[in-house]
Amino acid sequence: MSTIKTIALTATAAAILSSSAAFAECGIEGNANVSIMGNDFPALHAVFSAAEQCAGNGVTVTKNHNKDYKDLMVPALTANPAEYTALTVSNGTLVTLMNDGLVRSLDDLVAKHGSSLNKSQLVTVNGKVMAVAFMANAQHLFYRSDILSQVGMSADEVQTYEQVLTAAQRIRDAGIMEYPVALNTKAGWNLGEEFVNMYLGTGADMFVPGTAQVSINNEHGIATLNMLQSLVSYSHPDYLTFDSNATQAMWEGGKLALATMWGSRTAGVLDDEGSTQQVVMNTDFAAAPSFNGGSIPASSLWWDGFVIAKNVSDADAEASFIAMMNGTSTEMVQANNDAATWLIEGYVPSKAASGVTSTAMNGAAPYPMYPFMGALHSAAGSELSDFLQGGESAEQALADMEAAYNVAAKEKGFL
Repeated sequence: MSTIKTIALTATAAAILSSSAAFAECGIEGNANVSIMGNDFPALHAVFSAAEQCAGNGVTVTKNHNKDYKDLMVPALTANPAEYTALTVSNGTLVTLMNDGLVRSLDDLVAKHGSSLNKSQLVTVNGKVMAVAFMANAQHLFYRSDILSQVGMSADEVQTYEQVLTAAQRIRDAGIMEYPVALNTKAGWNLGEEFVNMYLGTGADMFVPGTAQVSINNEHGIATLNMLQSLVSYSHPDYLTFDSNATQAMWEGGKLALATMWGSRTAGVLDDEGSTQQVVMNTDFAAAPSFNGGSIPASSLWWDGFVIAKNVSDADAEASFIAMMNGTSTEMVQANNDAATWLIEGYVPSKAASGVTSTAMNGAAPYPMYPFMGALHSAAGSELSDFLQGGESAEQALADMEAAYNVAAKEKGFL
């Protein structure tokens, strides 16, 4: 089994940064094609736009921000030549691409063009650098301090999901909001992620140690599902359609008081676009809550980084690496400091990063990077809708998840 070394997330993002020099210019030699695909949120817009500055003198740079990139990346990189030369990835998506041999080792490119990188940015698999991380991320609590105050509660009283439920009931009873809570519970990947986050909050293993045998049909799994069901009972009935774009829009529209959302969305809810001064001024962030008597935040730590496609020419691969280095330079960070919790020299932690850093400081676990983790994540995303809607028991939902995982894991040779 591959051993994947992930970057460490300490009390503040700044603590893991060492001295590095800014990447001053692109320096791409000769004609080359750079084509980048990744997710669609403000931090990546900043990265891709900075990479675009390398265009000219025979170098073309194109970009595609797509919220469905996880569904598109494997076929896009399987083509020969690959449809994209570079891709932004995270803990989970890197494993998927590596399972199919679709990304190349970056050792030579790091040695030639990566002198400004911190060692903590190098994601290493079996001794080879396979990705360069540039930002940290996690789902954590967003809360409206003014609404909590109206029901006699403070930030210190929403540190557990049980307390979040108490706050939600008080908000509903006061007639302030009927549906004050939201999570990213869209059926599929998002719902699977909510299961993983909550289960990690129990501190229990998801697999029998040292094996691909799943281990979630137990008391920890039942507690996880029961808490998710309790939370969505305070969400709008359309909660199975909620992804990050939907929850951010609801938050900015003043329709939520408590939400679990990605740290990469904080800059968007704090800016002057799409919201009101009342919402912006009273939006605050905290670590992801714990639950069920535990002390671990029910969340997972992620990094975002970039990879270079295997099925492209060496010239395009080198040009793409250089362009992405420009996209993740100190100058980019200084111009977009609050857009993310950057892992790049020059970043100054801000309010926008407080939820991610607090979640890391409180001991949240990294998202599991086992080759077979994607099969479990997919099983959770596809099998939990009936339970959340009251159509089956927690035990049956977990049995369905386990069965779906076993089928997928056997097909892929993990079991």
